Amino acid sequence: VQLQASGGGLVQAGGGLRLTCAGSGRTFSVNTMAWFRRAPGKEREFVAAVTWSGGSSTYADYVKGRFTISRDNAKNTISLQMNSLKPEDTAVYYCAARSSWRENVMPVVTSGYDFWGQGTLVTVSS
Repeated sequence: VQLQASGGGLVQAGGGLRLTCAGSGRTFSVNTMAWFRRAPGKEREFVAAVTWSGGSSTYADYVKGRFTISRDNAKNTISLQMNSLKPEDTAVYYCAARSSWRENVMPVVTSGYDFWGQGTLVTVSS
């Protein structure tokens, strides 16, 4: 499975961006997909996750109400709509996928995912 994230860029505080992650290869072999981020000097942290069906999702408290994750299995993509962006949202954003042989849950830790995209940089100016 290969994951390609895109959509990052520079935006002013209060603005919005939409990130997309396109999957290729054995995409039928994944279930939960997620977004993580890593800010300068910090560890990679969980942002949001969505189940294979798209029927369930979960968010980190610091993005809840501002970010929305969605999934389109027909196109093998997930998206992250980010609104009301803050300077502290500045980070490299990574998409991740979990192997389908693993339990169909939504982990909030990096070890819960098996495939990773290369990351896309989001910079929020104040």
